[in-house]
Amino acid sequence: MQHDTYKILINGTVQGVGFRPFIYQLATQFSLVGTVSNGPGGVEIIINATSVELENLLSSIEAKLPPLASIDKLLTIQVDFTDFTDFTIINTNEEGKRTVRIPPDVSICNACEEELFDPNDRRYGYPFITCTHCGVRYSIIKELPYDRINTSMADFKMCKACEEEYSNPLDRRYHAQPIGCYDCGPTLRLYKGKEILDISRDEIIDTCVTLLEEGKILAVKGVGGYHLMCDATNDEAVQRLRERKKRPSKPYAVMVPDVQSAKLFASINTQEEMLLTSKERPIVLLDMIDDTDISEYVAPNLSRIGLFLPYTPVHLLLLKKLQKPLVATSANVTDEPICTNLDSLEKLEGIYDYVLDHNRIIVNGCDDSVLMIVKGQAVTLRRARGYAPASIRLPFVLEKNVLALGANQKSTIAIGFDKDVILSPHIGDLNTLDSVDYFEKNIQTLERIYDFKPDIVMHDKHPNYESTKYALHHYENTKGVQHHYAHILGVMAEKQMIGKVLGVAFDGTGYGDDGNLWGGEFMVCDYNGFERVAHINYFKILGGTKAIKEPKRVALSLLFDLYGEEAITLENPTIKAFSPSELKTYFIAWQKGLNSPLSSSIGRLFDAVSSLLDVCQVMSFEGQSGMMLEELYDDSVEGHYTFDYKDGYIDVLPLVKEILLETDMTVAVSKFFHTLVEIISAVHKKYDLALVLSGGVFQNRVLLALVIQKIPNAIISNTMPPNDGGIALGQIVASMQKN
Repeated sequence: MQHDTYKILINGTVQGVGFRPFIYQLATQFSLVGTVSNGPGGVEIIINATSVELENLLSSIEAKLPPLASIDKLLTIQVDFTDFTDFTIINTNEEGKRTVRIPPDVSICNACEEELFDPNDRRYGYPFITCTHCGVRYSIIKELPYDRINTSMADFKMCKACEEEYSNPLDRRYHAQPIGCYDCGPTLRLYKGKEILDISRDEIIDTCVTLLEEGKILAVKGVGGYHLMCDATNDEAVQRLRERKKRPSKPYAVMVPDVQSAKLFASINTQEEMLLTSKERPIVLLDMIDDTDISEYVAPNLSRIGLFLPYTPVHLLLLKKLQKPLVATSANVTDEPICTNLDSLEKLEGIYDYVLDHNRIIVNGCDDSVLMIVKGQAVTLRRARGYAPASIRLPFVLEKNVLALGANQKSTIAIGFDKDVILSPHIGDLNTLDSVDYFEKNIQTLERIYDFKPDIVMHDKHPNYESTKYALHHYENTKGVQHHYAHILGVMAEKQMIGKVLGVAFDGTGYGDDGNLWGGEFMVCDYNGFERVAHINYFKILGGTKAIKEPKRVALSLLFDLYGEEAITLENPTIKAFSPSELKTYFIAWQKGLNSPLSSSIGRLFDAVSSLLDVCQVMSFEGQSGMMLEELYDDSVEGHYTFDYKDGYIDVLPLVKEILLETDMTVAVSKFFHTLVEIISAVHKKYDLALVLSGGVFQNRVLLALVIQKIPNAIISNTMPPNDGGIALGQIVASMQKN
C-alpha cells in the first residue's frame, strides 16, 4: 500500500509528560518511520504511513495517553513526501507562537515510590526521586519549551547514570527534566537559625522525625513553597504554632501517611478518596470522626478537617518514619504568598524551630489546592498545586490577546488568546506590598513563558482594588468588569454555556454599578451583558471595612433599620456586645451615613445572623461566621423565615425580626439556611433560564447542598473556585463585549 507523509500537530499538555517517548514507542510498535519534536505549540510528528496505519496511530495516541498528558487539539495534514529510514526524536523547534500547556506539579508516582523504599535501588531514600510521570513541573520552569536548560534543574549537571536514563527513549526517565540522584541532584540540609547542622544525608530525615516527636515546629521546603509542620497529635505543639503564628482558631490542614490513616480521622466516601489519592493530591475537606488522636486545637469547634496525603519523596520519608499525622500549613504571613526561599522565610523567624531546606530553586511559588465534595460534585476552593496553571477552552474565539487581573481577595490572574485561557495558581490577598509584588511576578511569569503581550487588560471596577490600580497604572488599554457579572461569566465559560442564564452571585462584597457594595445579586446574563433583576435590600455597613471582621456591626445596623434608636434598649447578644457609648456613636453614624456604605451582601447577612445568635461577634479569619453557622445546622428542622420579594427587591428585615424571637439557636440557624434557598427558588421561578451559582458564599457546604437539593439542575463551577479565584476567567470572557 502507498505510504504518504503526514504532519500531526498536537496541542495541550504534551511537554514534560513523556509524550515524545510515548510517540516513539507507538511508532516502533507500528513499524513507522519519521520524527517527533517539541515546539512552541506542542508536539509535532512527521510520519510516513498508509491511511490505515495513520488511523491506527491516531487512535492509539488518543487511547493510551501518558498519565500527565492531555490533548486540546490534534491536526493532521498531508505534506510533501519525505524519505525516512527510521523513527527519531529530534531537537526542539522554538519558532512559532507559544500555545503549549505548562504541566502542573503532581505527586510522586507509584513506580518512584517503590524505588524510594527499595534498598536495592540506587535512589533508595533519595528525597528528590522523580520520572517522566511525576514530580515538579510548573514550580521549576523559567521558559518554554519545557527543557532542562529552561528550568531550575539547569543548576545540576547529570551524572553518567542519569544521563543514560535521560537519553534512552525506552526509559521511564527519558527527558524527565527534574531527574537526579545522590551523585548529581538536589540535596537536603537542616538549619537551626542560620546555621546548617553538620549531619550526614542519611541522618537528616531521622533527625527531623526526632524533632517532630519532641514537639518542635519545622519549616519544610516542598514543591511550591514551605510548610510549617508539627505533630498534629501534640496539643502543646499545635497550640505553640497557633500562638507564634497569631492564628487563634483558623483550622489547619493535616497531612497523613496514607489513605488508611486518613480513614482513622475522617469519614471518607468514594469520591473523596479518589481526590485524596489522585496525582494532584489536594487538601480535601472531610467530616471528622469523633475521638481521634488529632489535637482538638487543629480545627477548634469544627467538625470538618482538611486532610491530604504526602505528595513528595520528602513527605513520604518523614511520614513513613514518624507514622503520625502532621499539621502542614502554608509558611506565610496571613493572607500573603507562600514563602519560597530562605530570604522570604526570614519574616517567620520565631515561628519555626528548624528549617528542612533543599537547594533546588522554586521559580514559581504554588500553594496547596483545596477541594470538597458537595452532593456528588467537586467544588474547588483554592486552585493551585496539581491543577494550575489551569487551561480553559472557550466556546468562542477571542478577538484580542487579553490579560485579566482578577479581584483583590483570593487573587489569580489570567491570559487569553484564540480560544484558550491560562489561569495562574492562587496568589492570595493583595493587602500588602509583598503580595502585590508576587502578583506582579505572576503576570510577568505568564507573559514571559508564553511570549505574551496583551492588547487589552481587564480589571475589577472597584477603584480601591490593588489589581485595578495596577491595571490603570501599568497599561493604556484597560476595561473594568462588574465583579458579580465576572463571577457568573467564569462559570459559563467553564461549562461552555451559550445563551442567557439566571446568575446568582452571593459573596461578601463587590463594587456595584451604582457605587454601592453588592453581594446578594440575581442577574440575567449572557456574553454580551447583564441585567440586575433582583437583589437583597441595601443595609448600612457601620465602619466600612472594619465590619468585615466584626459581625456585630452589621447586625447592629439591621437592628437600627428595624427599630431605629429604640434598638439600643433591646436585650440581645448584639446589643450586649457594645458599650452604651458605642451604641450611641454608631446610631449617629447609621443615621447620618457616616463611614457606612450601603450593601446588599449575603456574606454580611451571614455575619449579622451569627452576631444576633451570639455565635460570633468578632472574627479572627475570613468566613469564620459561615463555618460556625454550618456547625449548628440541623437537617431535621423544617420551615423557613419570612422575606418580601417585590419588584426586584428582596427585603430580609422580616427574617431578622423572626430570628430575634427564636429561642432555639439550632432552629434559627437551620431556618436561616432554608430561607436563603427559598429566596433563590422564588426568583428562579420567574425566569425560564438555567440557574448558575457563584460567589464566595457558595463555598458554604450546607447552603450549596440545600440549593442543589431544591434545584438539582443548578450549575456550579467545579474546576474553578466559586470565590474570587474565578473572577479572572470571567473578566477574560467579558473582553468580548462590544460596549
